[in-house]
Amino acid sequence: MDKKRIIFIALFVVVSIGLGYLLYRIFFASSTPTTPDITPITVGPDGTPIFPIAGETFDDEGNVITTQPDTLPTGRDTELPSNLQTGSAAPQITQPIDAAISGVHLSGSNVQFYNREDGLFYARDTQGNIKQLSDQVFFDVQDVTWSSKNNTAVLEYPDGANIVYDFNTKKQVTLPKHWEDFSFSESGDKIAAKSLGLATENKWLVYTSADGSQVNSIEPLGDNESKVIVDWSPNQQIVAFSRTGQALGADREEILFVGLNGENYRSMIVEGRGFETQWSPTGKNLLYSVYSARSDYKPELWIVGATPQTIGENRRLIGLNTWPDKCSFGSERFLYCAVPREMGIGAGMAKSITENTPDRLMQIDIQTGLKKNIPLDDVYLIKDIFVDEETNILYFTDAYTDGLSQIAL
Repeated sequence: MDKKRIIFIALFVVVSIGLGYLLYRIFFASSTPTTPDITPITVGPDGTPIFPIAGETFDDEGNVITTQPDTLPTGRDTELPSNLQTGSAAPQITQPIDAAISGVHLSGSNVQFYNREDGLFYARDTQGNIKQLSDQVFFDVQDVTWSSKNNTAVLEYPDGANIVYDFNTKKQVTLPKHWEDFSFSESGDKIAAKSLGLATENKWLVYTSADGSQVNSIEPLGDNESKVIVDWSPNQQIVAFSRTGQALGADREEILFVGLNGENYRSMIVEGRGFETQWSPTGKNLLYSVYSARSDYKPELWIVGATPQTIGENRRLIGLNTWPDKCSFGSERFLYCAVPREMGIGAGMAKSITENTPDRLMQIDIQTGLKKNIPLDDVYLIKDIFVDEETNILYFTDAYTDGLSQIAL
């Protein structure tokens, strides 16, 4: 019995030694060392490491490739001329008029305006001479809509009164108080407006002769007067826009083009809401802004073909967050815009968000997309902007100060 026990103990010791050695080989014995692949760290002249930035590419020697092959710069990336570089000297800005004015308008190269201090209308020519347009005093004019072809304007008052005044003949015509949103035809002999009677059936888009002798109905407005923009095209074929097209979701709208005689023009789809407009000088193109979730509900500028034959064609996103009423065409090709330096989310739905925000001044080539910054010598909140193509002068009014400023472009 003792002999068997000795044999079992001996076997147990042998097996234990064998298992122990096997475990040692698996977990603890060192293997032949290998040299790992280590990428050398690039260092600068001072010996400090230089780490790559996401999106960078390198040549065989580890140098950063700054320009990708076969990639052309976009208009936004194009280097600005030396006189427009950041930090370059700003063009001289002068203030030819320092009175409290409104209703500014370019008639040829003459600047016409209403002086709120004395209630008179004036014109300033290119030599700086200022003369009265009329001896008649117009107290407390709230808004002025000028004809582009003659010295005629619609004057609106706080009590709702509206008159048409011809500064050449000195004749005055009274328009109904329930008319609003006036727009002259390019020839200056007709005025379009919204006629907003109390009853829904008495709300119409209308036009009248500038002397008030004839009134014509264009389209019924019903309850959609807030969706209609009265904006007569320079070619006189389109009189208004209507945001009453088919429902296309939260961030798209179908815009209808309204003719004077019930023409069935094609519609246009815009990528957003809050549609606002400005015609190019010939009416070939339409500048407009819309806002959407994609733009954080900030207004985005677009340019698009807008003759009856080209409505909706060649649509381009300009890439600036501002509104058409802060822009002016210097020609069919060049556009000038005041762009708020900062803009909060939702500014497209509430312009008041930017009411105290200074502006940058930009020139845009709508053919190439090239944008140029025009340096300003001070802080300005630009309200109205006009460009005289013949003299190459840009005029603007500023919310911070009274008067009219000008820049030689």
